[in-house]
Amino acid sequence: MSTSKARGAGLASFVGTSIEWYDFYIYGTASALVFGRLFFPEASPTAGVMASFATFWVGFLARPLGGVIFGHLGDRIGRKGTLVATLLMMGGATTLVGALPTYATAGMLAPVLLAVLRLVQGIAVGGEWGGAVLIAAEHAGPKRVLYAAFAQQGSPAGSILATGMFALVSLLPEDAFLSYGWRIPFLASAVLLAIGLVIRLKVEESPEFVKMREEREVVKLPVVEVFRTAWPLVLLGIGASGVGIASAYFTNTFILSWATTDLGIAKGTMLNVLLIVAVTQFVTQPIGAVLGQKWGAARYMLIAFTALLVCTPITFLMVGTGSPVLATLGLALSIVFGGSSYAALAGFLAEVFPARVRYTGISLSYQLCGALLGGTAPMIAQALLGWSGTIWTVVIQYILIILLTMACVAALNRRSAAAVEPAPVNA
Repeated sequence: MSTSKARGAGLASFVGTSIEWYDFYIYGTASALVFGRLFFPEASPTAGVMASFATFWVGFLARPLGGVIFGHLGDRIGRKGTLVATLLMMGGATTLVGALPTYATAGMLAPVLLAVLRLVQGIAVGGEWGGAVLIAAEHAGPKRVLYAAFAQQGSPAGSILATGMFALVSLLPEDAFLSYGWRIPFLASAVLLAIGLVIRLKVEESPEFVKMREEREVVKLPVVEVFRTAWPLVLLGIGASGVGIASAYFTNTFILSWATTDLGIAKGTMLNVLLIVAVTQFVTQPIGAVLGQKWGAARYMLIAFTALLVCTPITFLMVGTGSPVLATLGLALSIVFGGSSYAALAGFLAEVFPARVRYTGISLSYQLCGALLGGTAPMIAQALLGWSGTIWTVVIQYILIILLTMACVAALNRRSAAAVEPAPVNA
């Protein structure tokens, strides 16, 4: 495959995932800042945040379903078509969130509709990630780890866009922000959707999938084949994705809520802190892709996780001072190691699963992790903080996730796609 086609596929992957993660992250930001007051006004402030985080989790519960649906389609009919479908679903659902009535207008119907649209978001992003990784990785040949990281760059890029949009609208007077300002980032998704579709429609189908189709190696029921032959890889893949998924929601959702409520940092100030941190991740994350390609993805990830173990207590101590400057430095310190390991994760998982079930396998691993460890992270952290009255219980939660991730990466690295039972069920 030519370098120009690999770069084109990488660009399409990056742009599409940036838009998808923008859509997903603005919901998390809004759930920390505004949804509790607008959609659950009869609850206490703490209960309102918890209820808001619960609708946030709904998206994660739906992600494995999206992984199954679009993993099936991606392994059966191709990577490209599924990516167009997921982009349409995500952009449409996000735009509609911006047009929702609030509790004051529609009563209980408002949070119900909010949860339904979050469900659609979850299904869409559940199918998006695996396809975006593969459309880049399978065009790249031996440089799979490096090019798969194009999809991973979409996460900090989406975070920059989401945080930047909310930082801008937070400059509005409080009444204006609660009335219409919070809607602007959601409605802006319609413009991003149009841009993403133009780019995605130009990318070519994955050469590895084309080869499988020509050689009649496409399986009829990829999810059945995965659980029949590769279920240990899926289980280990869930754990190996832990830090890569959970860390974003500790930072962008729980810490945002904690800092603006308990620590007294102004909303606009904290959004600017997170914007700086997201830019730091975007700039430093490619280091993990380069070193993961050179040293091996698993080896680099384990080094980065070891450093993250040391940094985690320091990060929470610095944020806990209530100083925006120290909070920025602490979160940036942590994101350098967490973000760079995330860059290597996509190529690592793509190398483990055989091509015939690769879309389904990596999607299930990543999205089940999202449901179990990612979406629950803000709720559990908030509950631990409320129960214990100390942030150290949350620090322990994060450290346990890091240790689980390290163990699963090490175990998964000892296995290979060659260990999977090879007999496919031909179409």
